[in-house]
Amino acid sequence: MAIDPKHLRDLVIKPACEAIGLYSLAAEELLLGTACQESKCGTFLKQLGKGPALGIFQMEPRTYHDHWSHFLVGRELGQKAGAMAYWGSTDAHPAPEQMIWNLRFAAAMCRIHYYRVKDPLPAAGDIPAQAAYWKRFYNTPKGAGTVEEYLNNWRKLS
Repeated sequence: MAIDPKHLRDLVIKPACEAIGLYSLAAEELLLGTACQESKCGTFLKQLGKGPALGIFQMEPRTYHDHWSHFLVGRELGQKAGAMAYWGSTDAHPAPEQMIWNLRFAAAMCRIHYYRVKDPLPAAGDIPAQAAYWKRFYNTPKGAGTVEEYLNNWRKLS
């Protein structure tokens, strides 16, 4: 059973993006679309099969560690994201498995992923452009997902 998309927007995505200072309606829509596509809006918390992806945004630990190691450590944005996390150790950053159960933290990490992209976010309301952006910068051209699949999941789940 999927997470109610209104709850996901109002209680997870928007507050997470606001907490790290990266909120926009376009970002809110893109993150909701990413969750709809990647986990069927929270139906899956870990990648099906043997894949490593975690949480409702299905971020891979390798990508997560890259964000922390090469972008977030020592930055105010890293402090803001880290404030949403349970550290539980003296590691340089929270464990990626936290994205499975800490929805706001997972949303912040997804938003940070898109923030690192040099191309601007597509406009709010332009779901086809957001689908293409997701494919290019989140799923990647070599990924199994398609723009059409994203659009179908958006219509069905959002």
